[in-house]
Amino acid sequence: MSTRPLYWSVRRELWESRSLTLAPLAAAGLVLLANVLGSFRLPARVRAVAALDPALQGAALARPYVMAAAFIVSIGIIVAAYYCLDALHGERRDRSILFWKSLPVSDRTTVLAKAALPLVVMPLYLFVIVIATHLILFAGASALLLMGGNGVATLWTRLPLLEMLPVQLYSLFAHALWHAPLYAWLLLVSCWARRTPFLWATLPLLAAGVLEKMAFGTSLIGHLLRNRVMGAAAVAFAVPFDGKGTTVPVVHLSQLAPGRFLLSPGLWLGLVAAAGFLALAVRLRRYREPL
Repeated sequence: MSTRPLYWSVRRELWESRSLTLAPLAAAGLVLLANVLGSFRLPARVRAVAALDPALQGAALARPYVMAAAFIVSIGIIVAAYYCLDALHGERRDRSILFWKSLPVSDRTTVLAKAALPLVVMPLYLFVIVIATHLILFAGASALLLMGGNGVATLWTRLPLLEMLPVQLYSLFAHALWHAPLYAWLLLVSCWARRTPFLWATLPLLAAGVLEKMAFGTSLIGHLLRNRVMGAAAVAFAVPFDGKGTTVPVVHLSQLAPGRFLLSPGLWLGLVAAAGFLALAVRLRRYREPL
């Protein structure tokens, strides 16, 4: 009978890292609280949307839902990054690495389990949280408009709520794949650094960018890092982007560009880099001792 070490290693990470599940829930709670506090403006906003061109009504109604999703997902990404930075360092700091190494679980399985949380588990979990939040927002808005006696037909017919489900799932995994080298880099530093892994993860990159600017007058490293942190949407979606992002909410399947995303050299170069960082983390963990 298979013991499924990878599965149980992932379960163990979830048990030990409660912030990964609690922080997105807290973010969703803040979104719902803000919606309750601003509910008095909803009827007027829906009436204003009804006066717009029908082609623009769906995007206008969906904007608060997109903003809510962006806030929850951003919190999830930040928490996942901090988890990666502490995942392999923490077990050396509290000396639990001696216990985990005594179990029949390989270093590769351990590192892959830790990488699976930001790359697979968190996107799925955030998808559930976002969809639940959207449904609560929609139910609350419908009830409020029904009590007011107007506007609910516009909400029900123009808001593309069902179409937003696959769009949200695609967006979450596109960002997870694009951020894979960042998560893998943080895991590698977490495994290597003896102290202050945050400084070791950030200062060398910042120093390299400053030295490049001073020596050559270019900002290739800074552009590369900025693109890796914020560039997923410009590749994954067929909407216009400027330096600050887009003002068009992504809510329709026609706005997705999966072919362009999957054929992007940046995606595959990032995945190759992520695989290299994870392989180095596996090798380093074999020789790591408690701090």
